[in-house]
Amino acid sequence: MIIQESITAQRTFFNSGKTREIEFRLTQLLNFERALKQSEQLLFDAIDVDLRKSRYDTFTSELSLVYRELSFMTKNIKRWSKKQRVRTNLVNFPARSYLLPEPYGVTYIAGAWNYPYQLTLIPLIDALAAGNTAIVKPSEVAPHTSAVMASIINATFAPEYCYAVEGGAEIAKEILEQRFDYIFFTGGSKIGKIVYEAAAKHLTPVTLELGGKNPAFVLPDCDIATSAKRIVWGKLLNSGQTCVAVDYLLVHSSIEQQLLKEMQTVLEQHYPKNAVAENYMAIVNEHHVDRITRLIDQKKVFCGGTVDRKNRFIAPTILHNVTFDDEVMKEEIFGPLLPVVRYDDLNEAINLVKQYPKPLSLYVFGSNNGEKDRLFHELSFGGGSQNDAVMYFVNDHLPLGGVGASGMGAYHGFEGFKTFSHYKAIMEKPTWLEFWFLKVPPYREWKLKILRFLIEKL
Repeated sequence: MIIQESITAQRTFFNSGKTREIEFRLTQLLNFERALKQSEQLLFDAIDVDLRKSRYDTFTSELSLVYRELSFMTKNIKRWSKKQRVRTNLVNFPARSYLLPEPYGVTYIAGAWNYPYQLTLIPLIDALAAGNTAIVKPSEVAPHTSAVMASIINATFAPEYCYAVEGGAEIAKEILEQRFDYIFFTGGSKIGKIVYEAAAKHLTPVTLELGGKNPAFVLPDCDIATSAKRIVWGKLLNSGQTCVAVDYLLVHSSIEQQLLKEMQTVLEQHYPKNAVAENYMAIVNEHHVDRITRLIDQKKVFCGGTVDRKNRFIAPTILHNVTFDDEVMKEEIFGPLLPVVRYDDLNEAINLVKQYPKPLSLYVFGSNNGEKDRLFHELSFGGGSQNDAVMYFVNDHLPLGGVGASGMGAYHGFEGFKTFSHYKAIMEKPTWLEFWFLKVPPYREWKLKILRFLIEKL
């Protein structure tokens, strides 16, 4: 189906009003859940080819989140779709006011390769739950997962309702030339800017889920053993190819050596040195292997540093004695390198972080609530946590979204439903009472006093 024809068909179908029916949405989502579960082995096989990702990691970091979103949406669609009463001010008495959610219409969802299933399918679920139609383009960088998702989507849904398109940059360019009612993009900031520019031509609202250099502050009073485990796990999940992963550490000098040794111990106990393992996947392609390898300064390797380009393997690598002038600190790593920057003065460290564009995530390890609160309040970021990394991402009661260069808009759970819904502001007023004398001349000072009181005080 040609893209323009598909969009036209979806606009016609949307305008029929069918997608506004709650039962229709529920039926479609339940059918999709059934199709995904019946195709699990195909999904496992495809991601193993693209990323050499284990069945365990694929379920825990991909499919379980997709199933959770489906469950969360189907349980709440009826309640979220109802009008939401809000207060009415006295100057409008007697009246009642409410917000009425409605779907935008035809949406475009562009997925990412690093978590190909959840980063493509969760926004799709949110869009359909809110009553939209959707054109979906999985990332061509992971071609086998793209193919299996397109196959499942196109076998499950009518194309005038939801249709998956495969292809590279030319197809993406053709899609972006069309007019959509909403665009949801996950990926890097370079392509994000192209998407934003294309959307602006049609005044199309967008959500951009990007990334950035996510700092983790390790305070002197932290639990070193627990912090080391959680930092290493949060960094190396998906071999570091995670938008909310720790990008670099800012460690107080008094505990730096202890933390380095503790992290090394964790690596030696649980992570591979020379090959892909069950809990450690491959780098997506040789281009990214080369890009990450260029960031390794062998003089600053504390442990790791091994690269096997043929098998797309880069060993978990900790870099120490790193400064903000090093190459590894000049771009988002998106790989299994963990630079450790030592600090003595928290003020200085905060000012260094402020030199970077706003990150998607920020983490603080330590129990000093004064310093923790200062970091959370003073630094701008999308989301984060204290004494843990990444896991806030899987709380569907928290939105996921960036700020500034790390993105705009948010999704997950109710935030996802809100993202793909326009809330109409409505006020209903009876005819039995009318303060006409306050609206028309002659204007008098006493009338102005009444209006001032009603508008400013009540």
